[in-house]
Amino acid sequence: MTTRTATVADLDGIMALEHASFPTDAWSPAMMREELASPHGWYVVVEEAGHLVGYAGLRAVRGARDADIQTITISEAARGRGRGRALLRALLEEAARREVHEVFLEVRADNPVAQKLYLSEGFAEVGRRPRYYQPDDVDAIVMQLDLRGWVARRTEAAGIPASGDPTRTPATPTTSGKGWC
Repeated sequence: MTTRTATVADLDGIMALEHASFPTDAWSPAMMREELASPHGWYVVVEEAGHLVGYAGLRAVRGARDADIQTITISEAARGRGRGRALLRALLEEAARREVHEVFLEVRADNPVAQKLYLSEGFAEVGRRPRYYQPDDVDAIVMQLDLRGWVARRTEAAGIPASGDPTRTPATPTTSGKGWC
């Protein structure tokens, strides 16, 4: 298994996963291409045996205090093995490097697996957007994470002495492919 920063060359593989995971509200290739090329975005992919099995994206404008998780997608065959959590943590670590304080996301109200993942990492529900996901008329649950608290908890759990730098993250591999299972 390999993880790496996504590029525009990954667009076809990302779009195949996008359409398989979100058949009624997938992003268009043009929208995804813009995301991959944006200086405000950061996307990561997971590959196994040369095939893309997951991707995730963060929108974090440099210098801003908040960021948004745009998407996390794992192929159906690769789910349930910690890849989603690993992608989420990679996004949060990148947000910390960009000195973000709070991270937001929307999750479908009919996706309890994703909700449980976000809650387990410290996200809290802060609102709802009725009928946000169209054409399915599914509400979005808006969630928020205090990123500095998340970093402090991970640093403490890893036994790393506090450095006084709220953006310091534990030495966790995010691009080597280790620890993504």
